[in-house]
Amino acid sequence: MNPFDEIAVEEAVRMKEKKLATEIVAISCGPQQCQETLRTALAMGVDRAIHVLVDPKDYEGLQPIHVSKIIANAAKEEKADIVLLGKQAIDDDCNQTGQMTAALLDWPQATFASKVEKTNGDLQVIREIDGGLETIKVKVPAVLTADLRLNEPRYATLPNIMKAKKKPLASKKPSDYGVDMTPRQEIVSVEDPPVRQAGQKVENVDDLVGKLKDAGLV
Repeated sequence: MNPFDEIAVEEAVRMKEKKLATEIVAISCGPQQCQETLRTALAMGVDRAIHVLVDPKDYEGLQPIHVSKIIANAAKEEKADIVLLGKQAIDDDCNQTGQMTAALLDWPQATFASKVEKTNGDLQVIREIDGGLETIKVKVPAVLTADLRLNEPRYATLPNIMKAKKKPLASKKPSDYGVDMTPRQEIVSVEDPPVRQAGQKVENVDDLVGKLKDAGLV
């Protein structure tokens, strides 16, 4: 499981332990192997799971927009109050799915969350930004994406792993959520960055200024 998604699952389980949630549903899109990931989530404390089986020929072209549409439509069907995701994938690092899911649902979003608390019916979220930390409030229903410092995921115990085998795991197809799997992006070309030229050492500032002048940089 993606470490960010694992943190999202842990946060959902903690919300249920605090009586802030009544049911947790995990969803994953991909080939048959996804069921192993979902069983891990069930062993961590998720109540039931949905596996959206993606045909191998479509899986190569699976993009964040497809996943976002599936999650958004599943959230509507399940009448979810909170959608919790990892902040980004760890293969392509796209960091798009949470934001697009919020846009498709027209829900408020709190991305890069490092702390989540319920206050007066709203969620107060501390999120990590380039300049430090930002505290925001969002109304439920909302989409949250988990950052690394949100929590420390628990290990699935052997009894819970055994229990997970009996928990419901539904199988769906993208078409069940009305999602067309046609790729929306096409890779035109991939090129290596230019090789960096070797630097030069100078003895003093005068030599440096002279070389900069010769190069037309000053």
